[in-house]
Amino acid sequence: MFKFLSKKFYISFFVVVLIYILDRLTKIFIIQLDKNSLGSDIFNSAYLNIVLIWNKGIAFGLFSFEESYLYNILSFIISIIVFILVIMSVKSKGFKRYSLLMIVGGALGNLHDRIFFNAVPDFIDFH
Repeated sequence: MFKFLSKKFYISFFVVVLIYILDRLTKIFIIQLDKNSLGSDIFNSAYLNIVLIWNKGIAFGLFSFEESYLYNILSFIISIIVFILVIMSVKSKGFKRYSLLMIVGGALGNLHDRIFFNAVPDFIDFH
């Protein structure tokens, strides 16, 4: 009956929470750096830029909407995808399981941003 309260459950839960907390901390740090430096260009190099951009869409700003109902629909679809990823991780084993759990932790962080900021702060730019 309480099979989900096994050692595997606790490790999986810890992975999701750890990634979620790291996601939140890095975003809070970058947002504070942006506020303190009065600009979104935080770090520039030949291969990596740290630039704060508020993404209202999905990956790379795709499907950015100004209408709140479309934004809410998109957020609901993302919630469904997170739920599907949780189910997939429960059915997976080994490296695949933990990879999916890390994606879930990051996706929950992004969902948190969508709810509280109406956008996701993106800041890593590899080139």
